Amino acid sequence: MNYQTLDCKVADGVLTLTLNRPEFLNAFTVTMANELIDAFARASGDDAVRAIVVTGAGRAFCAGMDLAVEGNVFGLDESQQPTLQDLHERLDDPEIFAGVRDTGGRVTLAIYDCTKPVIAAINGPAVGIGATMTLAMDIRLASEKAKIGFVFGRLGIVPEACSSWFLPRIVGIQQALEWTYSADILSADEAKAGGLVKAVYAPEKLLEEAYQLAHKFTRKRSAVGIALTRQMMYRNSAQPHPLEAHRVDTLAMFYTSIGDGKEGVKAFLEKRDPQFSGQASEMPAFYPWWK
Repeated sequence: MNYQTLDCKVADGVLTLTLNRPEFLNAFTVTMANELIDAFARASGDDAVRAIVVTGAGRAFCAGMDLAVEGNVFGLDESQQPTLQDLHERLDDPEIFAGVRDTGGRVTLAIYDCTKPVIAAINGPAVGIGATMTLAMDIRLASEKAKIGFVFGRLGIVPEACSSWFLPRIVGIQQALEWTYSADILSADEAKAGGLVKAVYAPEKLLEEAYQLAHKFTRKRSAVGIALTRQMMYRNSAQPHPLEAHRVDTLAMFYTSIGDGKEGVKAFLEKRDPQFSGQASEMPAFYPWWK
């Protein structure tokens, strides 16, 4: 698929999604939002893709929303007066979808729905949506040159992209509030110390480490098992009682045990590598259980 703002390449089972507006430090636009949503949806249905690595072209990851565009820079229709009821009853109404809904949130929801592990390789500045889009990704690795900022307070706006759901879950409420109140620009080491980033690498090693992690997550692993695990972790951890997780775990265990689980047990007993045949495009009938 050819995109205006993204470069997409699949090699050895890993899709590399590169934000590709280097002359603008990969600043985020509505077009980029729509292309990211499409790319993640396509990756979920493509069995050639086992994992996804997201990075930026040039010296930046993403410098945030492109504030130089004409009109409302966030792509919003200022003639509307939306209510919470509208967002419950008319969420996908074209008028609300295009003119009211937060574009960053539409991206992170698409990442959240993805069936493949997602790794952020933050190669440079990542501020605003450049930071919050990574929160829906499973692992964040950073270059020593990365700078990360939840800078919404400097602009008089609020954290977006569902970050009020993701960020406290990743770093805790105290750290999340400190970073969003202060709107400080964090070094890669500060982001790691706060629990946002798993590891910091020299710039030339960043993608190599991201690919190694992607392969570790997918080689000799069931594509169905990994897809279910990703969705179970995110969705069950937000349930009000563990009984809800038990219901989903029960179905997931049942169907994986009579699918790739048979091969996994046989391979274990025969002391060989498993040859899993399940595909994420062919999930058990109970999936997606939340719908």
